[in-house]
Amino acid sequence: MIPIHEILFFALAALVLVISPGPNMIYLISRTLTQGRKAGMTSLTGVICGFLFHIIMVSFGLTAVLFAVPFAYIVLKTLGTVYLLYLAFQAIKPNSKNIFEVEKNSQVDGRKKLFAVGFFTNVLNPKVAVFYLSFFPQFIKPEYGSIFTQSLELGVIQVCVSLTVNFVIVLSAAKAAVFFAANPTWIKIQKWFMASVLTFLAIKMAISRAK
Repeated sequence: MIPIHEILFFALAALVLVISPGPNMIYLISRTLTQGRKAGMTSLTGVICGFLFHIIMVSFGLTAVLFAVPFAYIVLKTLGTVYLLYLAFQAIKPNSKNIFEVEKNSQVDGRKKLFAVGFFTNVLNPKVAVFYLSFFPQFIKPEYGSIFTQSLELGVIQVCVSLTVNFVIVLSAAKAAVFFAANPTWIKIQKWFMASVLTFLAIKMAISRAK
């Protein structure tokens, strides 16, 4: 089993990453603002199922790769560091869009389509796979037991964090859109705070060593 202090740090990292704007968050906010909370919840169900798909694939992949190629740890750590720095830049880059500024349209999607689009938005998002492949190995150690079991453990934690955060986002999307429209300064504060935390995580990952 992974030590509790490692689990808590991973949960914090997962929290910061899930609140980083991306295709999943944008889709959920868009559907919620244009079709209501029920549509947002249906879309969220699809997104979470997409996470489960990635977790299963990555758990088998990490088990095979880390046992077969020890050097893979260094490669994955480098990818993870670059990925986090990329997210930090995306958070503060000039003219970055407020994710609550979505273009409303008259199209109304059915439940099946909402679920399917949410699922494939996640499954086909390469950033999700990069996150799992590059970030999980920083917390997985052979001395903690089965690599496959550890991968599933981290996956469950990540899904729980993602589900909780996105659930709150769906419930509060409309109010948040009104708040940020009236208080644009908070958008800048949020972006710089997120970029700072992501940079910290990138530095920690870069100096970490395999045990």
